[in-house]
Amino acid sequence: MGLPFYAYMLRCSDGSYYVGHTDDLEKRVGEHSLGQGCIYTSSRLPVELVWSQEFATREEAKAAESQVKGWNRAKKEALIAGRFDIVSALSSRNKQGRALRDALLRKAPQGRGGEHP
Repeated sequence: MGLPFYAYMLRCSDGSYYVGHTDDLEKRVGEHSLGQGCIYTSSRLPVELVWSQEFATREEAKAAESQVKGWNRAKKEALIAGRFDIVSALSSRNKQGRALRDALLRKAPQGRGGEHP
């Protein structure tokens, strides 16, 4: 099995959220924290990692990033809180939304709700 990939969400100092994907979560969050590599987060420091999810392929991580980016604030906050019941209730009825929700539910660590420390 290859290296894992991650979709992740940062909370910026202005309360906004930034969603991305990477193959090295610790390094990428460090870059964001130093104001490197992303204009959006560099002007909203400090940032805090509030959610991450591991995926087997870059394509899966990128698809999750794209999906979560399209979510409204309430749905992102439900994901951060591990409230998959609320995420589900706020989900559209389309197949892609259900597939991502199901993947998140399967991979969520027990007791942490997918939230990264």
